[in-house]
Amino acid sequence: MNAQVEPLDEKEIAERLAELPGWAAEEGMLRRTYAFHGHLPAAVMVVHIARIQEELNHHADLSLGYNRLGVAVNTHSIGGRITHLDFALARRIEEIAPAHGAR
Repeated sequence: MNAQVEPLDEKEIAERLAELPGWAAEEGMLRRTYAFHGHLPAAVMVVHIARIQEELNHHADLSLGYNRLGVAVNTHSIGGRITHLDFALARRIEEIAPAHGAR
């Protein structure tokens, strides 16, 4: 991670969340749960997210259930705070979600 990454304050987090419906800041992490029509679409989206995470060199905690996928992310390198990196990953995930039938 870049040493210049700074945590966002509550106001900055709230402003950025306004642009990401369905996402919330909870327990020091950006979180969202997606629902699917079955297990396979959820699993395929996990693989797609993994590719994006490798590209960005920034990784979320993913929780795969039968037809649900939970995403939770913060920036570990600065003590587990929310940064612009977390919002960049969340926006990328939002861009791909419709193609996987996520809701």
